[in-house]
Formats: sequence, structure tokens, C-alpha cells
Amino acid sequence: MVIELFTSEGCSTCPPADRFLSELEAKQPIPGVEIIALEEHVDYWNHDGWEDPFSGQEWTLRQQEYVAKFKGEAPYTPQMILNGEKVVALKSGAEVQREILQAAKEERAKVSITAAGLEKSDAPKFEVNIGNLSVGSAQEKADVWIAVTEDGLRSDVRAGENNGKTLEHAAVVRSLQKIGSTAKGSASYTANTQVKLKSNWKKENLRVVVFVQDRKSWRILGAASMKVS
Repeated sequence: MVIELFTSEGCSTCPPADRFLSELEAKQPIPGVEIIALEEHVDYWNHDGWEDPFSGQEWTLRQQEYVAKFKGEAPYTPQMILNGEKVVALKSGAEVQREILQAAKEERAKVSITAAGLEKSDAPKFEVNIGNLSVGSAQEKADVWIAVTEDGLRSDVRAGENNGKTLEHAAVVRSLQKIGSTAKGSASYTANTQVKLKSNWKKENLRVVVFVQDRKSWRILGAASMKVS
């Protein structure tokens, strides 16, 4: 179950959403449902006095594409998206869990990740296997993505709406790349891929996340994650 949170350190209403996502990831409160968190820091708050060190234009563009799919009026923060198919209101934690439970009833593609060798410590290799792709539309392709996330990140904010606060984050997306796509009507997909790690990322806090996303609807068909170290 993939939960994407579009957020920013320059947004005063974002820290509670960040904490809520951290709790979901840490506590995994729903038996039988793995919650995979992706915290994506947009860059459009950076002009308000504080430049979010984890922000990037790629996350802003990704959010804009979601808004276009959902026919929303404009991107905003914090915005939580469940499995690429639904914007979840953050007013009630219990309601979010009900939404997750409802989504968990849908059939998903089976995704697995295994370590596939380590030639360089900053570029581990992984084998990705995906089955049961029949859950997607036979008429549309699905893209396979791999993300690197980092837990334990924090900032002492010195300007903007969160001036003076220490903000802590979970599952900050450090990189995201498309590693392939499935052909129409495919039953399975297998690939070997390599990810590059930057020296300022703490390896013990890194995870890789693989997910399959329908190209037309942007529904996430299946996902899996594992620790890098």
C-alpha cells in the first residue's frame, strides 16, 4: 500500500502530516497491510524565506501530474495520495485507516525485490520480479519505478512559516527512476537494476521501493520495499 505525501518544510500545516505519515510507517497499524511511505518535498514553497533541503522540482512536477489526472484545481500541501488513485483527506487518522483498509481489498500485482550483488558500495544492484499483472488494464502499459527513501532526516528551520522549529521526517524520497514498462497483456516482469547512492545519504536509513503504476490512470498496481543495508 503506497502512500505519497507531498509536503514542504516551508508549509506550517505540513509538520502534523509528516508526523502522521511517520507513525503509519513505523507502527504499521493495520494487520496484513504493509504501508509504504513516500514523502516528496515540493519546491514551490522555497521562495517564502526557507529553502527546503529535501525539495526538488521533480516532486512538484509529479504532484502536478496527479492534479491533472484528478482534475484538481491546483497542487497544495500537505496532500496525501493513496495508491496513486485517490486523494485522502487528512482531517481524521481513523478515516485514513479506513481508506487504507478499503484499498487493501483490491487485488494487487505481486512485487518482490532481492539484492543482486554489490560491485560498488554506492551502487547496489537489485532483482525485481512482478507477477499477477492481470490486475491492470490489458489495453494500457504500466511503468515500473524504483525509489530510494531515507528515514531519520531532520532540519532546524530558521526562516519561513516554520521558523524556529525542528522538523523530523520519514521516508524522504531521495531518488525516483523508471526502470522499465510492461507490454500490453503481460503476465509478469523481471529486471535487474542498479541504484546510485550519494555519499551524504546514511545507508543504514535507506530503503528501496519498487512500484508498478498504470500509465493512463496512475493507479499503483503493486509495490514492495526493502532496506538497502
